[in-house]
Amino acid sequence: MAKVRVKQEESLSIKFLHQMEVADNRRLDLYFFLPKEMGINPQSLNEEEYYHSSITGRRSYYSSGLHLPLVQSRFVSQKKRTVEEFRLYLNLFAYQFSVAIETDSKELSQVEDLGQFYASLEELSEQVIHLLKRFRRNEPSDEKWKSYFENADNYLSWLCEQRLLKLLAHAPRSSDFNEITDNVVALCRAEAQYRAEHKYNSSKTVQDANRIANKMHLLRRLIQQGVVLKEELKPLGVGLKKMTTGIATAMVMLVVSTLIIKAQGVFSGLTIALVLTLAVIYGFREIFKDDIRNALWRLIQRGRPRWSRLLQDTTSKLPIAKQLVWLDFMRKKELPIEVIEILRQRHSQNKVDAEILHYGIHTRVSAKGFLAGYSRIQEQVNFSLVPFARNLERGKAKIYKEHEGKVSNESVERRYQVNLILALKEGRDEPQYARYKITMNRSAIIEISESDLPTGMRNMDEAPFEDELLVPVDAKANEAKPD
Repeated sequence: MAKVRVKQEESLSIKFLHQMEVADNRRLDLYFFLPKEMGINPQSLNEEEYYHSSITGRRSYYSSGLHLPLVQSRFVSQKKRTVEEFRLYLNLFAYQFSVAIETDSKELSQVEDLGQFYASLEELSEQVIHLLKRFRRNEPSDEKWKSYFENADNYLSWLCEQRLLKLLAHAPRSSDFNEITDNVVALCRAEAQYRAEHKYNSSKTVQDANRIANKMHLLRRLIQQGVVLKEELKPLGVGLKKMTTGIATAMVMLVVSTLIIKAQGVFSGLTIALVLTLAVIYGFREIFKDDIRNALWRLIQRGRPRWSRLLQDTTSKLPIAKQLVWLDFMRKKELPIEVIEILRQRHSQNKVDAEILHYGIHTRVSAKGFLAGYSRIQEQVNFSLVPFARNLERGKAKIYKEHEGKVSNESVERRYQVNLILALKEGRDEPQYARYKITMNRSAIIEISESDLPTGMRNMDEAPFEDELLVPVDAKANEAKPD
């Protein structure tokens, strides 16, 4: 079982990745402990709105060998395959390549050490050159196949150029690494010239940033076909919510009707006093009706999954996995005993009152329906912390220093620490846990660090996580041996 991996995605977002095999039954729970001083609670953050606006996911086929069809010698014998098979294997390689370059470039952009950054940039550019050469070496001659190859080739060339240029645009400047910078720039120019020579894009498209971006977005969607699983998300408890609304309305009307009957008994006939009393009663009904309904719904909904998701193979339409999703605020007494025990491990200065936001996902993977040659899917879920940051205070304090009789001051930022505890249960096995500390301010995540667990607590597996990073071509080519 692969370890669940948590890491920073953008300046104010985190993601977790995990892989599931055929017939897996997995429950993963994430508990975000948000200090109350952050001002995030059920009144300021609507869970359903947050789910649809700030939580995004991607579920696709995955293999440690990557099944690099255009790198393997067996794929050269194209006559043995149909056009549909060629397109599918082509998409698998192109998609894995694009995800790898995106992942590597994002991680590289967060490197602050100058020497390490340029050394990694040089290695990344070399890997890109090798993979593109291997990819293009097996360009098909048949026109039925060539159009699919050209679409993938066009997109991968453009994506690699854009990712490398973005890294250079935000790279720390230093004359000591001019040679590496020049080599990367030369690679980007060569890819732009390559696309121009093959007439992949018209001159109008190249000159218009909107047109080229939209075209590449379309090519990305074509590449994802057959690889990224189709998702059908359905909200749960729709009928239950309607019934809750009816019960709340009936309760309010029962009280209102009782008050009206009593008011009619006090006032004889239709008088102004009776009319005013009825108006006040109906006014209070409108005020409290929604509050009672929401409170009742929260009570009934507590602990229940909010959504169900069906994952299907886009080619065969067969179901690959079913998921139940939870997202709600919890009370401390509702936490599992193990999670409470982990919280007690915190340093005394970090034991502050917190709101608990819980995200859970229960996945049952089908025992059949997988694409031939694949037995694993990978899920990546991104959490945007922008809605959290909106409620945070800006740093206003200053620290004063004295040096040789001169007093200076320095503005300090207000930082917050969010504790994140993961609980992973695989089938009937004992749950495994991990704890992370997320240090953030209003504008960015400062640090994500993993903390130790109490003695005797079962940690996530320490086996190497099979990430979606680029590695030297020869290493991965050796993993997938020809038939």
